[in-house]
Amino acid sequence: MAIIRAFTSSSLLNTFNNVGTRALGTSATQFAEAKKTSVAKPGAKNIVLIDGVRTPFLMSGTQYNKLMPHDLARQSLKSLASRLSLDKNSVDYISMGTVIQEVKTSNIAREAALGAGFSDRIPAHTVTMACISSNQAISTCAGFMYAGVYDACIAGGVEFMSDVPIRHSRKMRALMLKLNKAKTTGARLSLLSQLSMKHLMPELPAVAEFSTNESMGHSGDRLAAAFKISREEQDEFALRSHTLAHNAQEAGNLSDLVPFKVPGVDQIVDKDNGIRVSTKEQMAKLRAAFVKPHGTVTAANASYLTDGASACLICTEEKAKEMGWKPKAYIRDFTYVSQDPKDQLLLGPSYATPKVLGMAGLKPSDIDVWEIHEAFAGQVLANLKAMDSDWFAQNYQGLPGKVGAPPMEKLNNWGGSLSIGHPFGATGVRLIMHAAHRLIKEDGHLACITACAAGGQGVGMIVERYPGATV
Repeated sequence: MAIIRAFTSSSLLNTFNNVGTRALGTSATQFAEAKKTSVAKPGAKNIVLIDGVRTPFLMSGTQYNKLMPHDLARQSLKSLASRLSLDKNSVDYISMGTVIQEVKTSNIAREAALGAGFSDRIPAHTVTMACISSNQAISTCAGFMYAGVYDACIAGGVEFMSDVPIRHSRKMRALMLKLNKAKTTGARLSLLSQLSMKHLMPELPAVAEFSTNESMGHSGDRLAAAFKISREEQDEFALRSHTLAHNAQEAGNLSDLVPFKVPGVDQIVDKDNGIRVSTKEQMAKLRAAFVKPHGTVTAANASYLTDGASACLICTEEKAKEMGWKPKAYIRDFTYVSQDPKDQLLLGPSYATPKVLGMAGLKPSDIDVWEIHEAFAGQVLANLKAMDSDWFAQNYQGLPGKVGAPPMEKLNNWGGSLSIGHPFGATGVRLIMHAAHRLIKEDGHLACITACAAGGQGVGMIVERYPGATV
């Protein structure tokens, strides 16, 4: 609880009154000049992002509720192949992230690949790293290519919160296992006589830390209190996210989304259905969702349970040229961090940002586009305060001084997880596609992607715009 007791950072640097999108306005000449300072490592292999897609992100329990996670993952792979007119034998490896696994398809990457018509000779594996699972899928594939094992990979992720596995109680499971081993009718009847109502109580899943038994919402509330983030500031940031996402949706900027004809649903699903521009007055009426009655995290300023899947094609630059694929961005440096899951569960961006910028030899002012995962409005604002605090840098990170907070006009200009939605295993690909597309649309050069994750972990990634890239 050290942060709660000791953090005394200055007040929030930025206000959020400007909810309109704004291009960075860099000229073609400036971009050409910036290219001369590419962050490519001398002698290192260039890994490029060709393109990525996602299903519409939907609130759980809506149009996807009769599907399986496998259906969404398969759809994302089929959509990627269709968009790129991809020869499905041209891919060497597939990796997908997920968090809450369906036991029937435990290696969902493999099942989705087979269902999408990819060759059965293409290996696939599933990775889980909470909210940064598809980031890990991307960097795992990049690692294979850096090592010269593969030349072209698909990375993605999926989450399906409409039908999470619910287990029998431990007592019931133990009884059923004993019944399965019983040799005689008498032995089975004896075991059944022990059955009581307590056995029938199911174990419901919870979005909680195993190590602390605390929900992420409680951590978000405590973090907001520690960094003195008011309820009003959180609601204002959430309103900003929904407004920017709505603007981006109307402008056609969310082009990574591919419409989906869902079996059993009459209309084609072609939009994220959680984007809802409200008012400060309406948001202020909502009650605390976790720390009751005085908490500041509510349903309006927290990300919601979401169904969705995503996939992207990444490859070596040589492979792209060989196949005639047109890259959107270079994937440069990436790093993963971890810290105390009790007191600093959601501070991954604060730790990952200085580390990944240092790896790339960059300053925050070099970054044109910032994409930070929005688990909670208070979590994003707390990270911005931490990044702008010399005290935090010196006492918690062992750094001589602060890295500096991103300017608000460069941050999540097309909305974020608060508004678009957050399918845990799929968000990482959504973040990298927004970063790549924003670099093109806003005429930028470099992007930084950061996210927090359960377990007190986090990711930082640097993406560089590819010369001549188009959306």
